[in-house]
Amino acid sequence: MFSVCLCAGYQSSPKESHLTAVKRIFRYLAYTPILGLFYSHDSLFNLHAYFDADYGGCKLDRKSTSGTCQFLGNSLVSWFSKKQNSVALSTTEAEYVAAGSCCAQVLWLKQQLCDFGISICNVCIKCDNTSAINLSRNPVQHSKSKHVEIRHHFLRDHVEKGDIFLEYIDTLNQVADIFTSRWTMKDSAHCEGS
Repeated sequence: MFSVCLCAGYQSSPKESHLTAVKRIFRYLAYTPILGLFYSHDSLFNLHAYFDADYGGCKLDRKSTSGTCQFLGNSLVSWFSKKQNSVALSTTEAEYVAAGSCCAQVLWLKQQLCDFGISICNVCIKCDNTSAINLSRNPVQHSKSKHVEIRHHFLRDHVEKGDIFLEYIDTLNQVADIFTSRWTMKDSAHCEGS
């Protein structure tokens, strides 16, 4: 997912290295036809989500990438990987911006389910950054978080209302990492710019 999105950013002016990376992606897909998404009819019907961010991952402009995924039970229903609009000044800020994006997607999914007569409250969003979790729970803006743009603080409102809650998950179990990380350094070097 991440590699496809990264290469897509160069489609207006591709280089030979980008073609090589795309061929590697196609080879991967050709040899993994049995991998896919499975949707079970007897899965639990609880909404939960994961988010992650890489801090300054783009070598060209030093912007971070947000990645989120949302599940209904064991079924993946929504996901995205997107470069953040501004340069994050800390890992906490990069994760907090990703948390806001994930929260917005969760609220949209909750509204869609509500339209179908299904009410879900107190959605768990899992994160591997304790500082971002603490920032979302603290209604007082300290000097250490003043650089985070105000538009991302709507997350706090929804935490206070009980619409969502952030929960720590260790990095090894972070599902959203696939949306922000490269296969290997060698693979990503092909898309980074030569």
